[in-house]
Amino acid sequence: MTYRAPVAEMAFTLRHVAGLDRAIAEGLHGDLSDDLVDTILEEAGRFANDVVAPLNKVGDRHGTPLKDGVVTMPPGYREAYRAWTEGGWNALPGPVEYGGQGLPVLLNAACIEMWNSAAMAFGLGPLLTAGGVEALSRHGSEELRARYLEKLVSGEWTATMNLTEPQAGSDLSVMRTRAEPVGDGLYRISGEKIYITWGEHDLTDNIVHLVLARLPDAPAGTRGISLFLVPKVLPDGSRNALKCAGIEHKLGIHGSPTCTMVYDGATGWLVGEPNRGLACMFTMMNNARLGVGLQGVAIAERAYQQALLYARDRRQGRASAASEGGASPIIEHPDVQRMLLTMKALTAASRGICYLTAEAIDRAHRAPDEAGRKAAQARASLLTPVAKAFSTDIGIEVASLGIQVHGGMGFVEETGAAQHLRDARIAAIYEGTNGIQAIDLVTRKLPLDGGGVVRGQIGAMRLVAERVLKEGGPGFGHTAPRLRETIESLDRATSSLLKALGSNRPEEALAGATPYLRLFGLAQGGACLAQAALAANAAAKAGDGDPAHPARIALARFFAENLATAARGLEETVTGGGGFLQDGALALAG
Repeated sequence: MTYRAPVAEMAFTLRHVAGLDRAIAEGLHGDLSDDLVDTILEEAGRFANDVVAPLNKVGDRHGTPLKDGVVTMPPGYREAYRAWTEGGWNALPGPVEYGGQGLPVLLNAACIEMWNSAAMAFGLGPLLTAGGVEALSRHGSEELRARYLEKLVSGEWTATMNLTEPQAGSDLSVMRTRAEPVGDGLYRISGEKIYITWGEHDLTDNIVHLVLARLPDAPAGTRGISLFLVPKVLPDGSRNALKCAGIEHKLGIHGSPTCTMVYDGATGWLVGEPNRGLACMFTMMNNARLGVGLQGVAIAERAYQQALLYARDRRQGRASAASEGGASPIIEHPDVQRMLLTMKALTAASRGICYLTAEAIDRAHRAPDEAGRKAAQARASLLTPVAKAFSTDIGIEVASLGIQVHGGMGFVEETGAAQHLRDARIAAIYEGTNGIQAIDLVTRKLPLDGGGVVRGQIGAMRLVAERVLKEGGPGFGHTAPRLRETIESLDRATSSLLKALGSNRPEEALAGATPYLRLFGLAQGGACLAQAALAANAAAKAGDGDPAHPARIALARFFAENLATAARGLEETVTGGGGFLQDGALALAG
């Protein structure tokens, strides 16, 4: 279960796909330099490889037992977390005024990928803390920011996100947790929350819970939800009236405590305006959704690395092209090569989408003019559900392929291949299920600016395909026509959905939402790989002999010719509308 952070590939994607070089040249990131980027990535890679990765199997086997209200984290977690905070990794993207380093979301995205490849259960805690920092920075009062942000930014304390309740699931409109005002800006929070990641642990002295609850006079539904900061330990040092009442026994991420939290009149402070808590929480959720997408990339990368290593060592059968007798390494068999290439291509494509999303978030905050910030925010809004859902679907698929490459040894726990699939499975569910992401993409993001935002993104993909047609050589094969066909399928499917929404036929749009998101991911992922291939081609022509350059071109070609070809079928599913729903209902009833 070894892992080596693919630092060179990450850096290449940051620069040539997501556009970090361009942003640095434009001065968007202050005095950040290429050399500093390389140094940060290399150091993060070493920390992930040497400190975090050894915790992966340990956390899976030990779990997070609860006894007398105390959760004991797996062996090695405490030392690793201390080293993590002392190394400044938690503070990397944090606001400078509260001790953060103020570095780009895009650069931190690469680091998030490394932490979660190394040990997803460990990486989950810092991911939620980063979301808490974002929510408090934007919506917290000056007093709350002064009291909590510095310790959250450093990682001395961690944060959680409390939404889900036993009766509610994803439907927050039926949430029951109550908040009673008691004067002096204080509230008593009472209720039960489930599936709270890192809700209790023994790594820090305090845990800052961000909790959704209803005020006594709140309107019904989601319009009546407020957000409250409820710390485990109060400012006077006393313990708040909250507890972890149970730990979920999960399929995977055993080293991450998933808690049932009970609030029994706990003291809390309002974050943001009354009854506007969902808007405040979505600041945290959108941050987390990109992070979860990166978890999909992370698990896919680790599963691919392990499968590749196994395929090189495992000998079975004689490959048709083998020049000598005896068993061949299974990597020489064409079908194994197909599986490994599929794993690598899907991983690289989803990495490109996530990094593009991070770059848009950076520009939404840092662009020098209002128009640029607004356009970037719209682009980030469009890409976020794709980054979350496509990448986490990919994480599951790649982890499953990894088991297949291992054969029977993949189905037993000894090799560790099964853990990747178990860990990956949750990412398509939490922070908004992938079905919800698809619905959000189609019903809320496609109509942005009358469809102008999605049309602009499709236009950018077309430009990449045109460049491949003009600049690509024989090594690109049929990349240009296959990529162009994929993009045109996306364009037609987009028109169909916008028409359905405009004609008040939402059921047709909803029926096609999930296949549409997959189609979007194939088109955008193919464009990302093609962009990387173009940069590699240009570098090779300029005399750069990096052996990774031909591999990047070959990978873009494989994706376009073997995976993106599913686009036409997805288009037909989307444009077919909801015609299947009536017959489908009959089939389900039978």
